[in-house]
Amino acid sequence: MKSINPATEDVIETYDEYDEATADAHLDDAQLAFESWRERPIESRESLLANVADVLSDNMDEYANLITEEMGKPIDQARAEVDKCAWLCEYYAERASGFLQDEHIGAAPGARTYVSYEPIGPVLAVMPWNYPFWQVFRFAAPHLTAGNVGILKHAPNVFGCAQAIESVFERAGYPEDVFSSLQVPAEGVERIIEDDRIAGVTLTGSTRAGRAVAETSGRELKPTVLELGGSDPFIVLDDAPIEQAAEVGVQARTQNSGQSCIAAKRFIVHEGVYDEFLDQYTEEMRSLTIGDPADETTDIGPLARADLLETLHEQVTESVEAGATLHLGGQSLDRPGHFYEPTILTDIPEDTPAAEEELFGPVAAVFEVESEQEAIQVANDTQFGLGASVWTTDTERGEALTGKIDAGNVFVNHLVASDPRVPFSGTKASGYGTELSRHGIREFVTEKTVWIEEPEDEKK
Repeated sequence: MKSINPATEDVIETYDEYDEATADAHLDDAQLAFESWRERPIESRESLLANVADVLSDNMDEYANLITEEMGKPIDQARAEVDKCAWLCEYYAERASGFLQDEHIGAAPGARTYVSYEPIGPVLAVMPWNYPFWQVFRFAAPHLTAGNVGILKHAPNVFGCAQAIESVFERAGYPEDVFSSLQVPAEGVERIIEDDRIAGVTLTGSTRAGRAVAETSGRELKPTVLELGGSDPFIVLDDAPIEQAAEVGVQARTQNSGQSCIAAKRFIVHEGVYDEFLDQYTEEMRSLTIGDPADETTDIGPLARADLLETLHEQVTESVEAGATLHLGGQSLDRPGHFYEPTILTDIPEDTPAAEEELFGPVAAVFEVESEQEAIQVANDTQFGLGASVWTTDTERGEALTGKIDAGNVFVNHLVASDPRVPFSGTKASGYGTELSRHGIREFVTEKTVWIEEPEDEKK
């Protein structure tokens, strides 16, 4: 298994695949580590997590450069990713014990009743390459602090990031094997999920991968959290602040070079402002700088792998051949690396990739609608339900529409974003379960009811 620099196509590192015996030894070590880790006071686990935040902040450039080298994220965005991970760790270091404190319930006179939140054991995290630090830490920070241990199966093209994350926990003073990673291919995940030593599974990835994990986990009766694909609508109503919507819309579409599940992908624009929005949006897209992701001035770097570039171009080509208009871009760059120019498609027919599939790259699909009702209809006409954004100068109107959109996260006059302070989840083919906030930390715990009542003769 190789990691390849997507900007140069040079091989960075070759990794040996773990055989079954090596993987089994890691599971044994994780199970053993759990037995002592769960007994450590949560205040001690919070203190160690605060150390993680410090390690991330103190070594931000080291980790950001690794992210940029392995998957091509523009360097300023890579730093922001590491910084966000540090914030996440600070957040749970300050609040985890409060989120997991016993919940006392007055169930009956003379009885003391409460719910305790107890860790379940080793949790397998199957994580993607597009946010190689953030996705891992938003799993690890809450669930390790809750008393579980983490086993990471990272994407093969970012195994260097996996090893670096292991070193973060080591530098922070975590006991050995509380967090570890496995160098196994996707085909090896099913066997690991089936193993009795794995207590739960979380996956961020494609809908296809989510179905496979859900099937295996369901058969084994193990809890899962799935954050899957998205084709997020960006709805521009007839009273929208057009200049702001166009500027933020480009950021929402091209963050991480368009490789984000919660990126705006379908721009649904009211006919009354369609031409104005499209003109400003096109101007903003044309102004983006494509190039070396290590350059501070770069807005869009390469796609992470050659096959991703090929798939994206096939989706664009197939949509155009079916009748869509290529308004801007539509080509890969004639240079080393997996670069694709900012692209806009309009007049998009139904049953085309641009209308139905997730476009994972800097390609925007723009739809013109006649009414607010049609905008909602188009927004919901998708298998996905991850995020959505509504743009209007009337915030009451925008808030009213949030209840009509089938998505786990709806933002008004703001791009869709994950934030440690609020829960993050999807619906439909975008997955289930919750990450972040006080809701997310309770996904991999046993909610144990405790009922204590004195014997009758002791009451006399």
